[in-house]
Amino acid sequence: MSSLEVEYKKWWSPALGREMELKVYGRAGKPVLVFPSGGGRFFEYEDFGMVEACRPFLETGRVQLFTVDSVDKESWFNHSIPLADRVRRHERYEKYVMEEAVPYVHDRNGSTAALLTTGCSGGGYHAANFLFKHPDVFDATIALSGLYGPKFTAGDRWDDSLYFHFPLCYLPNLEDPRLLALIRRAKIILCVGQGNWETCADYDCIGDTRALKEVLDAKGIPAWVDFWGHDVDHEWAWWRRQMPYFLSHVV
Repeated sequence: MSSLEVEYKKWWSPALGREMELKVYGRAGKPVLVFPSGGGRFFEYEDFGMVEACRPFLETGRVQLFTVDSVDKESWFNHSIPLADRVRRHERYEKYVMEEAVPYVHDRNGSTAALLTTGCSGGGYHAANFLFKHPDVFDATIALSGLYGPKFTAGDRWDDSLYFHFPLCYLPNLEDPRLLALIRRAKIILCVGQGNWETCADYDCIGDTRALKEVLDAKGIPAWVDFWGHDVDHEWAWWRRQMPYFLSHVV
């Protein structure tokens, strides 16, 4: 990361009752909250070359990346506890993001600008979900190979506590005119390939993206939903190409 400003930060999270870590890349620009892939860590965006792919935007001060950690292994992927307990742990994570991480981003960025969210795979879920739930704080998202329904954590089972945490559950019934107006003003980019691992027995990124497009269309919410080719796999090599491509259209 030569010539690129990088900072590591860690603090005890009251919301989660544990230490949480993140990294900051760049000196200024549009604040971008980066969620790791499902069960991933805050450092993977750098380790898998995504920060390098965004370097032109970072070096010119167009964006500033904040790569947060996840607790997916304690929540959605913790199949040793009941669904309701997984939801509660995720709710604590949402509290951490909104009450701890976002204020830190504003302080470090030196502005109160709305944030762009992004992530790949399970991170795409978080990116889209936080935008739809908090469009007063986030005004753009680039969700790559995301999952937007509860199948990846619940399979075919259902618990009412899942409803408010998955866009495919709550968005179809959203009628609040203020929230809808904010979401309609946001820049929403959803992208998925149609190659290997975008669909399997446990999740369906292609199907979830199609279903979310239908919901957005029905709600009159503008979005760029892009289905890449059958050679485009669910992997970092393609996300490294997609991210700068879409970022160039947002900032």
